[in-house]
Amino acid sequence: MNKNLTNSYKSSAIQSASRGQIILILYDGALKFMQMAEDGCLLQNTRERAETVHNNLVKTQNIIAELQSSLDMQAGGKFSETMFNIYDFMIRQLQEANMSKNSAPIKIARKLLKEIRDAWEEMLKKNSDEAAATAAANKEAANISDSMPTDNESDTKIGGGLNASA
Repeated sequence: MNKNLTNSYKSSAIQSASRGQIILILYDGALKFMQMAEDGCLLQNTRERAETVHNNLVKTQNIIAELQSSLDMQAGGKFSETMFNIYDFMIRQLQEANMSKNSAPIKIARKLLKEIRDAWEEMLKKNSDEAAATAAANKEAANISDSMPTDNESDTKIGGGLNASA
């Protein structure tokens, strides 16, 4: 029952997430699977080590391939090209780690992905802060304009709210 609630919560969180937040979730998932693969390299049982490393690296490669395929190569220009190449490098590192069951290439890819993930999170936070500041400024401007007298009110009242016809 507890697992069903966890899956329901995760599903709800993903469905309500923005595109930027989904990318952050993908980065977190890839990092988690990389850590599990890296830990799997330490297992003594050969079969268990091979399965753990392989399964988690395949999951990681699938996530990175999805991130890579979501790049807009036309609109993204040089940035998209650079990210494509970085993702490609990480996939090759993970393939090597999977073949050798060696954690060194995983560590390289994980460090690189962690830096990208942290930069992405910072960008999302900055954009969120800027959006909140813009919304607050717009709200303040709306409050000021609501409290200003209309043309009719300013024409008929003289200091202190006295009516000109009085």
